[in-house]
Formats: sequence, structure tokens, C-alpha cells
Amino acid sequence: MIDGVPPVHLVALGSSYAAGPGLLPVVEKAAMRSGANYAHQLADRLGGRLTDLTVSGATTATIASQAQRTLRGKTFPPQVNGVPADADLVTVTAGGNDMNYIGTLLRLAIAGRLHGRLRAWPVGAVLAGPSVPVVAPAAVDAPVTGLVRVVQDVRARAPRARILLVDYLAVIGPDTAPGRSVPLTTEQLAALRGIKAQLDAAFETAAEQSGAELVRVSALSVDHALGAPDPWVFGLEPLHRLPASFHPNAAGMQAVAAEIHRHLALD
Repeated sequence: MIDGVPPVHLVALGSSYAAGPGLLPVVEKAAMRSGANYAHQLADRLGGRLTDLTVSGATTATIASQAQRTLRGKTFPPQVNGVPADADLVTVTAGGNDMNYIGTLLRLAIAGRLHGRLRAWPVGAVLAGPSVPVVAPAAVDAPVTGLVRVVQDVRARAPRARILLVDYLAVIGPDTAPGRSVPLTTEQLAALRGIKAQLDAAFETAAEQSGAELVRVSALSVDHALGAPDPWVFGLEPLHRLPASFHPNAAGMQAVAAEIHRHLALD
């Protein structure tokens, strides 16, 4: 079990905030999975084995029960299917795609960057609106239901595992303002803060309902959002690095790994 003595078998489940798009080295191109994501760094700290099943773009449904076909054309089975019975620790970061949180942020940022040229594009109308995001009540409930199911499915496969729900680093904080790396209006920033608050609350509710442990990197990272002197996430990146936009950078992944290690009472 988890006592800081190897071997510990760590299993990572989740979407892009766990997989680490834009960070080298890339260990699974189709999944946009990095060898420098927080799971790899945590496994190094623990001196243990890692089974990294994370896939960028995943929802709680593709973690629990549905196959996921990525933009590169590769199909991944439900991530829970890969959880081994001897897992000691399972981390889960997912639910943002259930609410289309980062997708909405990225769409608005691209629209803000292109602005006047947007309507001339065939896809301009799709990217351009609605200008201020609103999340339907059903979409707010989806991460809770999905995360609880993931925890239940993991317990069925690895009954002795310690399960950690690791929420999302902050992108928009008190120092975040409209600018080149964040081409959003003040109104859009306020709306996106509200969506992130709903996502954070979903993790809290899911932890309460499932009995899983919650690692609140959301609170830890508020002063490291975009606009801070040392942000833990990328801003809007150039086209060749677009998938990394608004995702954890190297410092962010390091901070998440350190916080999980601290949570495990190993520091």
C-alpha cells in the first residue's frame, strides 16, 4: 500500500489536464500524452510503476464505459478497462470535457484573436458565437455523475486502491485580464470563472458521494493563473501548438505532482 516504500503501482486516468498536451517528451502521440505529466512525475517521486491511461479529449464516459476515437484516428478502449487489480493508487482528472470547459475557452480565445477576419471564414460563425458561454444544468450535473461512476468502476477492478480525484488548475485568476495570450473580454472572463467554479464544485460533490479523496489543485493554483508572474498554464498558443493552449505547463505539472505527494503525507 501507499507508504512511500516502492514498489507502488500508480494508475492515471483522465483527459488532457492529466495527459499533458504540449509537454515533451511525448509518449503516446494519438493520446497527446506526455512523459512529463503529473502522473509520471509522481511515479518518479514514489519510485513506483506507472500505468498511464490518460487520453486528451476524454470525458468521464470514455473513461468509464465508451471507446474514444481521437482526432488522429486512433481508438482507445474505456480507460477503466486498463486498471489492474494490483493498483495501489489511482488518480482521476476528468469532467471538464463533459462541460466543454476548455473547448469553450479555446473557441472564444480564437474568435477574440481573429475578430474582424472571422466572419469571412466558412467556420467563422461556429467559432464566433455565442460570445458569452452559459452551461446548461444537465452539463453541470454530468461531471458529478461521471466521476462517481469512474470511482465505483475503479473500486470494482482494484478494491485496495486509494483513489484520488485531482481537480483542474486555475486558468483565469484575479490577475487575468484581456490581452494577447488571453484574447477574451471582461464579460467572457467572468463567465468562464463561473464555469470553473461549477467544475470545482462538481469535484467536491463527486468526492463526497463516492468517498474518494479530493486533491484541490484548483485552490492551490489561483495565484498561478494567466496574468500571474509565474503561471502554471499556457495561454493561447500558436497554431502548431494549439492543443496545449490553456493546459498545464511544465511548472503546473510539477506543482500538481508535488501537491499529490504532499496529500499522501509523504513530504
